[in-house]
Amino acid sequence: MLRLWKWYQKCLRDHPVKTQVISSGLIWAAGDVAAQSITHSTATRRNLLQDDKEELKINWRRVATTSLFGFGFVGPVGHYWYEGLDRLIRLRFQMQPNSMWFVASKVMIDGFIFGPFDLLVFFSYMGFSSGKSIPQIKEDVKRDFIPAFILEGTIWPVVQVANFRYIPVRYQLLYVNTFCLLDSCLLSWIEQQEDAPWKKWLTSLVPMNDKKGHGG
Repeated sequence: MLRLWKWYQKCLRDHPVKTQVISSGLIWAAGDVAAQSITHSTATRRNLLQDDKEELKINWRRVATTSLFGFGFVGPVGHYWYEGLDRLIRLRFQMQPNSMWFVASKVMIDGFIFGPFDLLVFFSYMGFSSGKSIPQIKEDVKRDFIPAFILEGTIWPVVQVANFRYIPVRYQLLYVNTFCLLDSCLLSWIEQQEDAPWKKWLTSLVPMNDKKGHGG
């Protein structure tokens, strides 16, 4: 295990972007497999399957699709995001590294800019990759975005406080990728839940304008 860690550190030092891209793709693939396993297990317990003894069949096409999201978006974008965010806070805002406001500013910017953007890209990408039309994707995003944002909002701020306070910048995406195994599992599971009642309940907590036509 120690050898593997040292090898990863060397790869991260010599080829930072490539290493983050590959590791992110593998982690998101593992997360989707876990999400499918959880969904199957939940359906079995609730007797939603026609055959209670039906074995889990992994949808490898979906795993590949989710893995490509890790390869093409999380890895490269995450790498430059954390480096850029650190430079912005240190040099532009001239905050003392590891101070309370330094960490708090990073957590807020990450949570309210990158977080929603990441969710929007993920759900849109999954929709396009499954062959859905733009109107269908819009409906899926409406259905999934708020529940995901609320659930992630209870997890990631705590994770990122520790990340921005104690982890060197070059290892921050590595640290995040560890939690991305759970995050990718969570997002894949949310996307697979479709019109689950708990989603509708969470969405109802956020007031949204009624877009039906008026006066005509």
